[in-house]
Amino acid sequence: MLFASLASTGTLVRYTLPPGSGHFSTVWGMDRHEWGQLHFWMAVGLMAILAVHVFFHWKWVVSMVKGRPREGSGLRLGLAVVGVLVLAGMIAAPFLAPVEQSGEPPHRQRATGETGETESAFKIEGSMTLLEVERETGVPVADILEGLGLPPDVSADERLGRLRRAHGFEMEDVRAIVAERGG
Repeated sequence: MLFASLASTGTLVRYTLPPGSGHFSTVWGMDRHEWGQLHFWMAVGLMAILAVHVFFHWKWVVSMVKGRPREGSGLRLGLAVVGVLVLAGMIAAPFLAPVEQSGEPPHRQRATGETGETESAFKIEGSMTLLEVERETGVPVADILEGLGLPPDVSADERLGRLRRAHGFEMEDVRAIVAERGG
């Protein structure tokens, strides 16, 4: 059952909520990132159950590898050792691989090109908090709240998307305030 759930959440994250859908698309109230977390923990659970299963059946594994000595026993033992080494290598590979930076973070934007105009150096999205916008742009949270006509006691940890839905402003309004006030 856990394997089937793992397969279904993997398919869901890959095809129904593809990369880039982020916090904007949901299935059963969960976005891509929440489904990804669920998928990860199901994988951890499956690996734990598999480890316990192998532990309880270790005598069987050893007897299958050793078996009765006969023609080809050495080959069988050699293949078992190679199989375990390959499996260990596959498990360790992601942890040993170098982390590479593939350019600027996705929330940054570049110059628009032909016209020479530059948009805001930062892509402001609904998934960002007011504090994140302040850190990225240098425009204080208080200035953003004032520009949007929001009360000054709004939490700086509130996400723009939630504020937009609650107070009826547009993301373009936030971008305009940031551009106007020095971001």
